[in-house]
Amino acid sequence: MAIEIQAPMPGSIVEILVNVGDEVSEDDELLILEAMKMENPICAPSEGVVKEIRVKEKDVVEVDQVLVILE
Repeated sequence: MAIEIQAPMPGSIVEILVNVGDEVSEDDELLILEAMKMENPICAPSEGVVKEIRVKEKDVVEVDQVLVILE
């Protein structure tokens, strides 16, 4: 079952820490989202495999935008 990880707030993508096909565990950092001059790690809510990354570094994202899909 696919799990969509969404942006909790508007901001910009500073760094992507995973690649498609990577296995991740619960609480692993997937990417860093900068919002209000703070770097916020976006973590995996559960274990899975990275199926799709829908953003690139330096992208500006909106709240609830899908960032990563885990399977």
